[in-house]
Amino acid sequence: MRRVDIAEAQRDLAALIRAAAAGEDVVIVSENDPGVRLVERARGRPRFGSAKGMLTMRDDFDAPLADFEPYER
Repeated sequence: MRRVDIAEAQRDLAALIRAAAAGEDVVIVSENDPGVRLVERARGRPRFGSAKGMLTMRDDFDAPLADFEPYER
């Protein structure tokens, strides 16, 4: 893991981005506290339907809200 401080990151940002794009783990720290991790951009096409079954919606999702009754005509 490559750790750099903010001053070095400002000076060498292009090189750090290239390193992260190549798969290197780059962390920008501020006074030894981890701040930001540069990661490689996800590639490829999205897989539609890959989250199927992970989300649920309540039956009353589109029911009127009691808080808005005074504003309804």
